[in-house]
Amino acid sequence: MYYVYILKSGKDGSRYIGVTEDLKRRLSEHNNGGSRYSSNKRPYKIIWYSAFVVKARAHEFEKYLKSSSGYAFSKKHLL
Repeated sequence: MYYVYILKSGKDGSRYIGVTEDLKRRLSEHNNGGSRYSSNKRPYKIIWYSAFVVKARAHEFEKYLKSSSGYAFSKKHLL
């Protein structure tokens, strides 16, 4: 399974969108400073995730959520 997830920063409330095969491990990496982009905004908590069987579909949906229309969609329908 592949997981598309949205994290919320406990520091400034910003969101981080990503994809992974191991959601618990990835959250731990974000909160332990193992991710270069997100290390200065930790701690994070998961506010939404979805599982995909096909890796390509997960990456397509992640890319969509990072677009302007995907951002609006996530605010209206997911969060």
